[in-house]
Amino acid sequence: MRTKVAASQFLASKRIAVTGVSRTPQGHGSNVVYRRLKERGYDVFAINPNTDKAEGDRCYPNLGAVPGGVDAVVIGTRPETAEATVRECADLGIRQVWMHRSVDAGSVSATATAYGRSHGMTVIDGGCPLMYDPAADPGHKVMRCVLACTGRIPRNV
Repeated sequence: MRTKVAASQFLASKRIAVTGVSRTPQGHGSNVVYRRLKERGYDVFAINPNTDKAEGDRCYPNLGAVPGGVDAVVIGTRPETAEATVRECADLGIRQVWMHRSVDAGSVSATATAYGRSHGMTVIDGGCPLMYDPAADPGHKVMRCVLACTGRIPRNV
């Protein structure tokens, strides 16, 4: 499936969890994603086991703690923790996963990607949900073009 199609399907979800949202938002990509999705009208849930508040909202220790569950997850933590998150998604029946990555290694884990796909999930392994409509802004759209040209965003998932 083309990444653009997968992104559209992901962003059609209305209940999205974002892992790695920090209580100190400076320099944390997860916080930017969380805020933008919230501004765009999504029911968004911050996941961080080390705090109960982030961005002025309740923060949940894990995906299973979110009342009513979620439809999709943005992984914004280190790659080493991505596999555990994808396994939790599989256990909870969450089928849409996005491992955030911009110019650095981000959250992408080949092991987590393979596990998710082998369990029927759509796993977007790179880029950012803010690079695609309806969550996009002009700066992220430019970044999408640059990262796509350099292979930092997969063409297919």
